[in-house]
Amino acid sequence: MLTLTKSNTLFETAAKVMPLGVTSNFRYWGPKTTRYLRRGKGSHIWDVDGNQYIDYRLGFGPAILGHADERVDSAVINAIRDGGSVFAMSLPLEQQVADKIVTMSPSVEMVRFTNSGTEATMHALRLARAYTGREKFIMFEGQYHGTHDHVLFTPMVRNDWITSNRRSPVASPVSSGIPEALQRLVIMLPFNDPETLVRVVKQSWHEVATIIVEPILGSCGGLMPLPGWLETIRQVCDEYGIVMLMDEVKTGFRLARGGAQELFGVQADLTTYAKAIGNGYPIAVFGGKREIMQQIGQGVIHGGTYCGHRVGLAAASATLDILKNTDALDIIAERGFELRAAITEILERVGIPFVIVGHPSLFTFWFTDRQPKEFRDWLSADHALYEKVTEAMIQRGVLPEPDMREPWFMSAAHSPEDIAETVSVLEDSLREVLGKR
Repeated sequence: MLTLTKSNTLFETAAKVMPLGVTSNFRYWGPKTTRYLRRGKGSHIWDVDGNQYIDYRLGFGPAILGHADERVDSAVINAIRDGGSVFAMSLPLEQQVADKIVTMSPSVEMVRFTNSGTEATMHALRLARAYTGREKFIMFEGQYHGTHDHVLFTPMVRNDWITSNRRSPVASPVSSGIPEALQRLVIMLPFNDPETLVRVVKQSWHEVATIIVEPILGSCGGLMPLPGWLETIRQVCDEYGIVMLMDEVKTGFRLARGGAQELFGVQADLTTYAKAIGNGYPIAVFGGKREIMQQIGQGVIHGGTYCGHRVGLAAASATLDILKNTDALDIIAERGFELRAAITEILERVGIPFVIVGHPSLFTFWFTDRQPKEFRDWLSADHALYEKVTEAMIQRGVLPEPDMREPWFMSAAHSPEDIAETVSVLEDSLREVLGKR
């Protein structure tokens, strides 16, 4: 059993100066289980109590090469040594990184930099509205686009049931403090349902600025698009003059060198990137067609003191070079296939109904006998069993996200030895949890 004595002490003091003792709600696990970390290297992290974990959270995805990758860190150190980081003017490095993104991304002709995925989707949404002269937007159940007020909506769930009809879902605010007026601008629809999408767009296209879509449901286990789904979105956007905004904050430069748009062969009008682009350093991007992007500065505002920060740019430059010019993504996919196959073998042997959800680089498993295609299917899975199994795994030094909506992220630093240990820990954890039922 892991001891968290030092983490518990830190929580008591931190809670006096930070709500819940953390600086992000998602890092709070409880007063006795919230962990404070010391360091990370490769596929492993260590908390302040000295406990070591094989990390499948990777900061919710950014550390695609593994923690503290020396190639990326060296680029950052060299950039810092150049002198200064924020000048209220531009750096040549901005253009260099922009060129790399444009070269790798199938649909992106121009970009602007910012600091987080939240900022990227916020600016892209404003730009789409300005370009079309419309205010409403379509988003899909189970998607996550950051923490700005315009996109913090979800179907209302009560006792594991969505309270609205799937033909006309009701978008409910995720947080207090979100103005009611913003709710009227959101049209929420089920994911992977072309028929409903076409019907609603025919009715409401004149009000719709953009359809914002995660190509896979990154905050719903990595649920994949059905054949024809992304193509239908592209088709209706073309037909009705709607901006297709693909949120690749989680998938960009991870599923393929050109992200989901390369993998699925569907190009968006605007795209957002963050997470893997900087291997853990803060940087994000929104970009797209020249015609749309050139509205910025022509009555459309974008800016920020830390946009184009030297540290983030240096990290992105190095990370993109590695992802483009090495076999890092092939290694990630290979490890993901190995782990998924091993998990499948164990769960089949145990005899529990399950499905594997997602892409080899970000995936999870759900305890369910239903092949899922949308967020509502996630609700029918056995959340309690998953949480018990992952909690037992964490106690044994393997760290997936205990929230079943978050996928397991793979990195180029995960080794065959990590996979073997993870499989052994999963088997032991299942034995412990099922033995108590």
